[in-house]
Formats: sequence, structure tokens, C-alpha cells
Amino acid sequence: MSMRGTSQVSMTWAEVCARRLERHGLSAPVQDAQPADIVATMCGAHAQVISAAELSIGLRIAGITRTAVRDALWTEHSLIKTYGPRGTVHLLPTQDLPMWTGALSAMPYARNPDVKNELLTPEQAEVLIEAIAVVLEDTELTTDELTKALVDQVGPWAGDPVMAAFQGMWPRWRMVQAAAGVRGALCFGPNRGRNVTYTSPRRWLPGFRPADERIALAALVRRYLYAYGPATPQQFAQWLAAPRRWAMELFDSLADELQPVEVDGDLAWLAAGDTTVPSTAPQGVRLLPYFDAYGVGCHPRQRVFPGRAAERALAGGQAGNFPVLLVAGIVAGVWHQRRSGRKLDITVEPFDQLTATQRRELDEEVERIGEIQEGKPKLTIGEVTVGAHA
Repeated sequence: MSMRGTSQVSMTWAEVCARRLERHGLSAPVQDAQPADIVATMCGAHAQVISAAELSIGLRIAGITRTAVRDALWTEHSLIKTYGPRGTVHLLPTQDLPMWTGALSAMPYARNPDVKNELLTPEQAEVLIEAIAVVLEDTELTTDELTKALVDQVGPWAGDPVMAAFQGMWPRWRMVQAAAGVRGALCFGPNRGRNVTYTSPRRWLPGFRPADERIALAALVRRYLYAYGPATPQQFAQWLAAPRRWAMELFDSLADELQPVEVDGDLAWLAAGDTTVPSTAPQGVRLLPYFDAYGVGCHPRQRVFPGRAAERALAGGQAGNFPVLLVAGIVAGVWHQRRSGRKLDITVEPFDQLTATQRRELDEEVERIGEIQEGKPKLTIGEVTVGAHA
């Protein structure tokens, strides 16, 4: 990348951690914020495990519970459940959907939906995505109902059970499900009993259309660097599951808007002028749930997950598959919870002995988790035997 004359600044790793913690609401929960506000700053809350998404958001906002997050999602519709970074299920701010779909439409998983054994042609993929948008325009449908509607709309081939999944076979249209989501043709509706439903985002954002790709990508780079910077194009690519060369070219095209930063000898990037750091050292003990955005988005991995954390809290180098104990911005343990009614049994396994102050902060964090999840927590310090989440 060319620097084009932009002055270079330096930061220590401690300053980087303090900056990220503050912006994520993890040094101290944000006062008077709405769920959509913090989700915008996080660049989305991973929602493969919806209870984990609720906790991720709740930890960052003072005084809220999971009910407030659910209200934002299903009553106010200020949040929307759809496909986000890496083509995975996320909660995103509804008002930001034009930016997200505009940017994610440029991703390989949006332009080239999953094709296995030539079971779906690019032309068929486009037909399916357009049909999904039509049939969901003003309704909510379960998987079976959507399959029937698509068969009626485009023909029996849409429902052929050809996609291997979970020891069974899914209908052909599900090969484009994530692509339809990131392109704005589909989002999730409220569950109907045990059944997932799908609907159109236009029901909750009238007049919605994806933003121009270039404008949207530039905005997404700025958002990412605000929350996770300083960062490199390669780290941005990993966060999005995008090709590294593509990300490097994108950063180079935005060079006039970016600023190089040296972090303890390594070069990374921020939005130009956004180089402020907190005056205090990184601090705080946090229990981050599965797939929390901080662990997934922050790099370098070897610094966020140092030493034993790399072996114990990553799954094949991938972050998010274990809930983690965070101390001063660094992964310092793993944890797990079991819920039975209102009872929350929380087991925390620190990798090193906690100080008296850290132990007191851990007790406070466990109480906060109980409040957010509307339960009664009990803390045990000991080995976590539960494996990685798939």
C-alpha cells in the first residue's frame, strides 16, 4: 500500500487494547445507549447462538437485560437478524442495512453462491435469489413453507433435496440462503414455535435498497478500523472471509482516507485522524460469550490469545468457538455456563492465578451476567470440560 504522504504515528499494544475496550463498551458499559447503537459500533453481533448475541450486547450497555435486546429485535425492529460478515448469522442495526448489503454484495460468497458438484448454476442462483425476494415481500414463512412457495414460483428443481446437511438433505434453494441474506432478499422473522421463519427486510425498512458497493465498502472499512483498528488489510480480509489480495486492493484504493500506525514495530492502519487513545491503561475483567465480536475481530491473534490461550481458547486458529475470560483486553481463560430455569451455573477456568482485585471484578461480572440473562448465577472456579462450539 502507498502512504501518499500521510504522517505515521506510533501506539503501544497497551494503548491499542485500551482503545478497543473503550470503544466496545468493555472497559465500562456505555450509559444511555440503545442496543442498535452498540451493535453498530461492534460491526454486528454474531447470532448463531442467539443467547450469546444477547449477552454480547448486554455486557456493553449499562443496565439492560436480554428482554431489551429482544424488544429491539422483534418489537421495535431497530435490530435485524440476517446474514453478515463471513456469510454467518448476525444481528445488525436495521438502519445500517443498506451499507451492509451494499458492502457484502461485493463478497465472493454473495456473487458466487455455494456450488457443489454442479448442482446449482449461477443462472439458477440468480433466479432463486430474485424469487426469494418476491415470495417473502409481505409475509413470514417457515423453511417448508418457503420451499413450497419457491417450487410454485420457479419450478420443482428449487425444492430438490440435493444439499447434504446434518445427516440429511436440504432443498436446492438453501444453497443460496446466505447469499440471499447478504444481498438483502431475505432476513429472519420471529420463530414460530420451534420453527425458524424468513421474511423480507423491506417490511421493517420501507424503501430499503443496498447502497453503492464502493461507498458501502469504504464505510465498512472505517467502521471496522474504528472498532478493531489498528488493523491490516489481511486482518480485515480474515474478518470478512474475503480474499487477501482483494482486501489489499480495497485498502490501497482508500489510501487517502487511511493512516499508517506503527504498533510496537508492526505496521497497521486506522482511518485518517482517528488516532486518539485513552489516558488510562487497559483494565477490567469480562466474560465474553460464544462468538463475541471482540475476540473474533481483534488481531493479531497471537497477542489477543497469547501463550496457553492460543491452545485452549482457539479452535484450529479460529476465535469465537469458546467463551473467554478477558483481562485487560487479553484472553486469560475460558468459561462455560449451564442454565436450568433461572439458575445459571457459571464455571470459569483462568489460565493464571487471578489477583484479589481481578477476583472481585470477576464476581461483579458474574452478577452482571445474571442480571442481563434474568437469572440467578453461581460461580465456580475450575476446569471447563466442554469442547469448542461448531
